[in-house]
Amino acid sequence: MLPILQINSPTSSYMMFFGTLGMLVLAFGIIAFVILHNRKVSRFNNELKRLEEEKQQILLNASIRFQEEERNRIAADLHDDAGPLLATARLYLNENLVNQEKAQQLQSIYSAKQIIDDAILLIRNISHSLMPPTLKNFGLESAVNDLFQKISGSGTINASARFHDYRVRLKVEQELLVFRIIQELVNNVFKHSNAGFIHLTQNNSGSNMYFRLHHDGAGIVQADFEKLNQSALGLGLKNIASRIKVLKGRIFFEIDPSHTYYKVTIEVPMEPVI
Repeated sequence: MLPILQINSPTSSYMMFFGTLGMLVLAFGIIAFVILHNRKVSRFNNELKRLEEEKQQILLNASIRFQEEERNRIAADLHDDAGPLLATARLYLNENLVNQEKAQQLQSIYSAKQIIDDAILLIRNISHSLMPPTLKNFGLESAVNDLFQKISGSGTINASARFHDYRVRLKVEQELLVFRIIQELVNNVFKHSNAGFIHLTQNNSGSNMYFRLHHDGAGIVQADFEKLNQSALGLGLKNIASRIKVLKGRIFFEIDPSHTYYKVTIEVPMEPVI
């Protein structure tokens, strides 16, 4: 029996060559795709980082503007109201007081006392606007309940608040930030929503504390909140976002599926007073 000779034909060599070439092209294609994809991912991440930095800068600028406005308001109150009161009191207590008759002296002293009392009340009100005494002395729950009772007592809107689990208080600094956020939210409801009721609840879940504000007026959803934070408008909302950032918390704006009321949820990590 004769042996079978295997001879490599030109066709077989071409097939091997083109097969190898195809594999190399495919490999280079995959490498090029991975490189391009990684570049796109890198550009996307850089763009996200840039947008986040812009957002943080906007929030920082809003916070600075808010603080500057607060300082200007306090300076204006002291200059325009307290200053003239004290200057008027000084007029009654000038060097000619000793030369006045007894009755006139008593009247001047009484008038000066009344004016000084007014100045003290004004300065006390300015101080209370910076740190409400109820919040300072009794905590967030009492301060919020007091705020909502005053709102409801005005007769313009039905307001109520209920704390379900506030046995362990937040730190004083946290309480003040949460209280200012609630004040700003309530102020926005008054100004823009035309609501008939506003209700706030508090509860705990895990390591977070939640405050939920419900109202039946016109409101916004999360997309509106994010959009306004990226624009030059909505300074009040930017102040809220700045305080939320300091709290290391989150805030959510929603509309109920029934479209009968809006809800704002504030999530705060609990750092209880030790």
